[in-house]
Amino acid sequence: MPYVSVRELKGHLSRILREVREEREEYLVTYRGRVVARISPVEPQRRQMEEEKVQKIMRDLDRLAAEIGKKWPEEVSAVEAVREGRRDL
Repeated sequence: MPYVSVRELKGHLSRILREVREEREEYLVTYRGRVVARISPVEPQRRQMEEEKVQKIMRDLDRLAAEIGKKWPEEVSAVEAVREGRRDL
């Protein structure tokens, strides 16, 4: 696994990321001679799992927004509700 300094990483980020993406290369990033990070490709299965998690969270938020919208009193704006909540503090 090759090492790359922060300075070199700044100067060659596009090339390094291309190698990570296309050649599945991993890099250890150093700062003042000490390893501080690792750049490695995301496994396709893990990427899909992460995307599915995000999609589920977004669906849940959409459902929550719809539920709140159904129960929200029409005569009260969101701004008024926040102001009222702050007065209670």
